[in-house]
Amino acid sequence: MNPHWLFELESKGFVVLPDILSASEVEMLRSQAENASGGEHAMRGLLELDWVQSLASSETVRSLIEPVLGADCFAVRGIFFDKIPGANWLVPPHQDLSIAVEKQGEAIGYGPWSRKQGVVHVQPPREVLEKMATLRLHLDDCEESNGALRVVAGSHLIGKLSNDEILSETKRGEVIASVPEGGAMIFHPLLIHASSPSVNPLHRRVVHLEFAASELVEGLKWRWRF
Repeated sequence: MNPHWLFELESKGFVVLPDILSASEVEMLRSQAENASGGEHAMRGLLELDWVQSLASSETVRSLIEPVLGADCFAVRGIFFDKIPGANWLVPPHQDLSIAVEKQGEAIGYGPWSRKQGVVHVQPPREVLEKMATLRLHLDDCEESNGALRVVAGSHLIGKLSNDEILSETKRGEVIASVPEGGAMIFHPLLIHASSPSVNPLHRRVVHLEFAASELVEGLKWRWRF
């Protein structure tokens, strides 16, 4: 593993780490994800599942996320994605600004509110997002041709941006974050990122785990906390 990966994450807002999962671990996660999703191309609420809770607390995952957020960090959301010809989509440049909470409440600095598949989401203050990180475990090779993330390096340092500001920053240039099968990508939620539709018939299966290192304001609780 690149010994300077933490510096790269802090400066660029993302880092790609190959050879995190063994071939047998990849195959096991593929099977578990496909059984859980029932063949669907995406599944939210992954932290409801025992095997995902175990994965989020595993030595492999903790060894990656604790150097970033500290030993007291916890998983707050899990999603499974796959891009194939029958389930293919474009994700425009954006930042991950929403978090999942138990219920809506009055909280200064929080909003707007929304619902995704019945789960309440809200945009928290920048300070909460700055103490979060996303870990993606890749179960297939992920390249430009099958929907690898396009990112604007260093954009996480700017803070929350409007759509016009995101467009302006994106014009500075994007980097393709290719990740090999069994590899991982860690990135900050404020990093501008996008994804093109896949142009080949290969799978792009990803287990996406979000972690946080701070509690929310009084009256709000994380929807999941493992």
